[in-house]
Amino acid sequence: MRIALGIEYDGTDFHGWQRLGHGPSVQAAVEAALSKVADEPVEVTCAGRTDAGVHARCQVVHFDTAAERSARGWMLGANSNLPRGVAVVWARPVADDFHARFSALARRYRYTILNRTARAALDARQVAWERLPLDAGTMHAAAQALLGENDFSAFRTVACQARTPMRNVHEIAVWREGERVIVEIQANAFLHHMVRNIVGSLLPVGRGEEKPEWIARLLGGRDRGKAGPTAVAQGLVFLHPLYPREHGLPDPVSLAS
Repeated sequence: MRIALGIEYDGTDFHGWQRLGHGPSVQAAVEAALSKVADEPVEVTCAGRTDAGVHARCQVVHFDTAAERSARGWMLGANSNLPRGVAVVWARPVADDFHARFSALARRYRYTILNRTARAALDARQVAWERLPLDAGTMHAAAQALLGENDFSAFRTVACQARTPMRNVHEIAVWREGERVIVEIQANAFLHHMVRNIVGSLLPVGRGEEKPEWIARLLGGRDRGKAGPTAVAQGLVFLHPLYPREHGLPDPVSLAS
């Protein structure tokens, strides 16, 4: 039987999603919890790996098991064995051809910047901080140059192992909500550090240090060394992947009919 789960987590105390031999990971915590519920070893496959300090609103995973449990049993059983910063928010039985990574048609991220003179205290684990005023409208206008299928070499880390730098950005928006500037981006897939490098390049535009057309020049130049620095991890949240509706997953992760 194949089961899909939606998982929420605070990535602050983990060395990223992927199971590692030298530190705590979200994957290892999830697999340990599910293995207790199933009373057998469980390995999970996720929609998209996140880095150390990056959070997820609804990471989707799948796993195969011979154990028979209800969807409610998988959710409650896993949560009783997970650390405080990780929670299963839904569980669904799925067809054997469902794959958390390869069945996803898109992925969506949000980056939140606290834009005020004082640093964050209550939300310090969930937001980046920029003390200088940002022009969200100018950032939004500049970001539109990234729409469509492009070579995103200027916004990938040198350690990125993707076979191609080509990605298709479906939507990107920047807006202000009070003291917060929010960047939200959806694409078919993302390169390693792609969102954080885009945000790191939009910040000089927002501060008025670079013109909006700089983003288009960076994209066309394909030179990571000329783009902005990688934005800090804590402001980034993997909102969710998106799947064809026929997989029967909850509305937030299913494409509209």
